[in-house]
Amino acid sequence: MKLKIFTLAFAVMALYSCGPTQNKEKNNTTNATNDSAITEAQWVLQQLEGEDIDPSKNGKLISFTLNTKDNKVTGYAGCNSFFGNYTLGAGNRISFSTLGLTKMACSEDDFKESELMNVLDMTDNYRINGNQLELNVGKRAPLAIFKKVDKNAEPIVEKYWKLKTLEGKDVKMSKNQEKEIYFTLKMNENRVVGFAGCNGMSGTYKLEERNRISFSQMATTMMACPDLDVNEAEFLKVFELTDNYTINGDTLSLNVGRRAPLAVFEAVYL
Repeated sequence: MKLKIFTLAFAVMALYSCGPTQNKEKNNTTNATNDSAITEAQWVLQQLEGEDIDPSKNGKLISFTLNTKDNKVTGYAGCNSFFGNYTLGAGNRISFSTLGLTKMACSEDDFKESELMNVLDMTDNYRINGNQLELNVGKRAPLAIFKKVDKNAEPIVEKYWKLKTLEGKDVKMSKNQEKEIYFTLKMNENRVVGFAGCNGMSGTYKLEERNRISFSQMATTMMACPDLDVNEAEFLKVFELTDNYTINGDTLSLNVGRRAPLAVFEAVYL
């Protein structure tokens, strides 16, 4: 009889001891999944304290990445790079510590880096909604909102592309030309901005798989232009015809089908 009671007690203890262990393992799996949603991705700034931000500064994106290997955070604040440590906890808790900046001299027009660094210092929790990340303190409105970007994808966006050749002919800046011909693809609302030789230009773009690209609603300002080496109408025609692109290092070609490039551009890092 004593043997039966002892066996039953042992079985009950074993059952209870297994339960919490399984729950703990399940919780650990959940936390790991949550952690992986925020780490090893480039988070590009979209809003800071409720204000929309253009993340492209000096040819780079205001952004950060959480590296799981050593729990380090690295990023770009608009003029200087920053670095430090981060800690993740249950319930989407996050904190940043020992943050430092490089010591580049920044112009007054540059993004106020101290505001971003202050937000990181205050943050104690985060929320992910699709490809957006909110950094918060307590239950307040988000301190900052970031957009997830694949670090290896879309190398064409947020770069200053200076025109080098048009229909196979080298392009040089005219003496009476205000600035060089260029364009940039902005992440915000998929906008195109640039300069066509005399007039500013704008429009929208769409990127698809296999380096497919299309431009629409391309328009220019209405300045009266002196004689230029580059015909603006011919340059704008490139965007109308283009259906794909190729990138080789800092060289971009806009193409139609498999023809020779309509135009070739060079990335300039300001």
